[in-house]
Amino acid sequence: MAEITFKGKPIHTSGNLPALHMKAPEFRLVDKNLADRTLQEFSGKRKILSTVPSLDTGLCALMTKHLNEFGKKHGDLVILTISADLPFAQKRFCETEGTHNVLTLSMMRNKDFGKAYGVLIEDGPMAGILARSLMVLDEKNHVLYSELVSEITHEPNYKKAFDLLS
Repeated sequence: MAEITFKGKPIHTSGNLPALHMKAPEFRLVDKNLADRTLQEFSGKRKILSTVPSLDTGLCALMTKHLNEFGKKHGDLVILTISADLPFAQKRFCETEGTHNVLTLSMMRNKDFGKAYGVLIEDGPMAGILARSLMVLDEKNHVLYSELVSEITHEPNYKKAFDLLS
């Protein structure tokens, strides 16, 4: 269990991020067309996995748009933004904001992803949704970089992640 803060108050996640150089856990999430998507289907490509509490918040929207801009310059990269938002809300966000270089995925069918990746918030006012994190995976799904943002209202260190991919 990791401790982070929400507006300075401690909250806890379900565990810890996958360890560096280890293979990331497999997952089954839902895309904006209600299709199941797995980590395995993105094997062979480098990936950014971004977890956010909700695309309906300003900072999560900003983070996703920032990743989308990076994706425009790196077409060989898969960028996944994962949240507890329903796929309908994710689709609406992508259409409204023009974020076509990011694939949004929902954990609407279960919370297994959040538990396996250690980012499910366990207590406090945000219990049941995902903490803010950023991970970089290689073509074989090994973790090259991971950051669990210590204060949920702050952005991750994009530069460290982007430097590994540029």
